[in-house]
Amino acid sequence: MQPVSAAQAGLTVVLAIVSATGFLLLRCQGKGRPFGPAGRRLAIAITILTGCVSAGVALVSGMVLNQYLATVLGAVAPSGLWLSQMRAKEEERRSLAQEAATFWLVSLLARLDQAMAEDQRVWCEKRLDDSWNVYELSLAAGRYHERIAERLSPEERRRERVHARLEAIERRLDVAALIEDGAARSKVVTALNGSRYTRLVRYERYLNNLTRLHGVLRHDAESDLLRLLTSAYRAGYRSLAKFEPSMPGPPSPARGTESARRTR
Repeated sequence: MQPVSAAQAGLTVVLAIVSATGFLLLRCQGKGRPFGPAGRRLAIAITILTGCVSAGVALVSGMVLNQYLATVLGAVAPSGLWLSQMRAKEEERRSLAQEAATFWLVSLLARLDQAMAEDQRVWCEKRLDDSWNVYELSLAAGRYHERIAERLSPEERRRERVHARLEAIERRLDVAALIEDGAARSKVVTALNGSRYTRLVRYERYLNNLTRLHGVLRHDAESDLLRLLTSAYRAGYRSLAKFEPSMPGPPSPARGTESARRTR
């Protein structure tokens, strides 16, 4: 059994922690920021604990085998951060020993996923404003769509359905704008039937209460806009600035949504 020097042990621990950080970033790619405001402490804890455990196992193995092999093992061992994904794909039931050995890591990763989801929610909601009228909400959707589409590849745009989301937002806001303008119920019905995004039983239920229908349409448009913003967040476009209405006197919502589409 060969003793391991303090320098060798320190190098192994450092390499293991660096490797754990790299594997964690790879695991979370396309999901969120592991070192964001809500998940920073968890991410640091995961990398340190995983690095130290991996380095400890590697150093014990190195004392039996080869001290230089310990450094290599310490750098490779943190690949266990992928265990949570591997578990979901495994068809065979894991043994009790395997479950016990990885329970701490799986639990921490699950909590980190929740923290990343919270960071994403906060980021997206900061780019919406409840004080926006229908016209401003339509302008914001168009502006965000333009910026996001520029940053995503054609494949990413298809996968995230960014164009379809903008279409759904505008069609719903068109109807909401008609209601704000005091349009007759017959015109609202015609507008609802004019698009597959509004030709839904969900909206027909509120035709006897246009005020309620307006609220539902706006809520659904905002939900689609949040999904559009989520696409930007997942793609790493987190420098997207919040839309700020610059027009001091916007036209009525119905004319505004139409003009907004014509200018894009």
